[in-house]
Amino acid sequence: MADVYLAEQSRLKRRVAVKILKPELAGDRTYLQRFELEAQAAASLVHANIVQIYEVGCVEQLHYLAQEYVQGQNLREHIARCGPPDLPHALSIMRQVAAALAKAAEQGVVHRDIKPENIMLTAGGEVKVADFGLARLTGEGAANELTQVGITLGTPLYMSPEQVEGKALDPRSDIYSFGVTCYHMLSGAPPFHGGTALAVAVQHLKKAPQPLESLRGDLPPALCRIVHQMLAKDPARRFATARDLLRELRRVQSEHFGDDWPEELPGWDSLAGESASDPRIALTEQLQGLMKTMAMARAGRRGRAWLLTGLLGAFALGGVGAWCFAVAPPLLADAKAAVPAIPRQNTVLRQWYFASQIGTEAAWQSVITYFGDKKDFKLRAQQQLAMIYLHEGDFERAKTIFDQLAGLGDDAVELRAFGLAGQCVVLSLRGQYRESAEVFAQLAPNRDKLSSEPLQKLVEIAERRNDSELDQQNAPDWDNLFE
Repeated sequence: MADVYLAEQSRLKRRVAVKILKPELAGDRTYLQRFELEAQAAASLVHANIVQIYEVGCVEQLHYLAQEYVQGQNLREHIARCGPPDLPHALSIMRQVAAALAKAAEQGVVHRDIKPENIMLTAGGEVKVADFGLARLTGEGAANELTQVGITLGTPLYMSPEQVEGKALDPRSDIYSFGVTCYHMLSGAPPFHGGTALAVAVQHLKKAPQPLESLRGDLPPALCRIVHQMLAKDPARRFATARDLLRELRRVQSEHFGDDWPEELPGWDSLAGESASDPRIALTEQLQGLMKTMAMARAGRRGRAWLLTGLLGAFALGGVGAWCFAVAPPLLADAKAAVPAIPRQNTVLRQWYFASQIGTEAAWQSVITYFGDKKDFKLRAQQQLAMIYLHEGDFERAKTIFDQLAGLGDDAVELRAFGLAGQCVVLSLRGQYRESAEVFAQLAPNRDKLSSEPLQKLVEIAERRNDSELDQQNAPDWDNLFE
């Protein structure tokens, strides 16, 4: 319902995110009320773990909301890049979001759309809950009936059962959605999948999620129990308040880390502190990563390797004048995908850099479209696209690429391992556990060639999921044999 721009508040010399209601919606009273309600809800929540609202207004029929700009990434992006976090970082995220939900509940606000995209991770390690666009004020005198019983708003993958049914909501609904988010964060995928929103919604009502302990045996059982309590179908069986949840998370932290818990964990992005002041450093790291993954050992590619080495030296020395693109401030979050076209660059290396800076499907597709004759770059761009599709839940398109890479020959062992790993994960997510296990057996001899850390973690989870499900399926056969 709105576009979000990165801007500068000139008087205070600070960067802000400016959300502008789409003009075609401004004439709709319901949309306008919801936009104003977001500002009202968020403005009442002054908390370190909640994105702050600075100003709301209307200029020449453009309704806008200026809010804190969080430099970093959202939780979905972090999972896509790095896979499930380790225990200290997972606890840090959970505690900070729980603190934000506690504050919201105390102010009579139900967020109604808690999901990984709305959990922002700052460069310094702070966590902030964003986007109160669906929030509802529950305090006395604050009811605003934009939605009524039987009308459901939210994101199906993370909805509470009562939200699916269009019932009245209280803060325990946010606890459920946060439980789904935590399950996704810790296991690498949401607990429920389906071909349609309805299919997913029905599972929230009827199906129990697979035990988290069977997917992440390295996690403390107490933490797994906390997540499953958050996922209780009956609100009365969840934590009564986010404060209660916060208390249990502190207990897990104390049991496993005691007084050794670091005051400051490393940031979510290892480049954050440097890249904020000098984007050339991030570029250098990206090109170094590209060099490591490119199969440049063959004689025919030595010239290109020397070219990349020379370019890296130039960047390290600051000689990047020709590589600095004058790109307009991007739309934030999902709005950036609306850019109509990706411009062609002079060389495949520039196109790759351009795509890596934007990171969208269209950006990586541009590498293939403009430089499809450059086989190495084309295949690496396909890898990026496959991971985007996988984390968007578009398993068909992801598997198409994984199938292609899995069919490569012995001269591309790393890419073939990537393709087999992707097949293994997609088949497991679809519930085709036996087929997934068969692909895993093909991957096993070259598993050490799999260089994608996020995919490595997802394969480990798929392996455990396959073993657990197949054990359950085989149990009746064993019983019959013994009889």
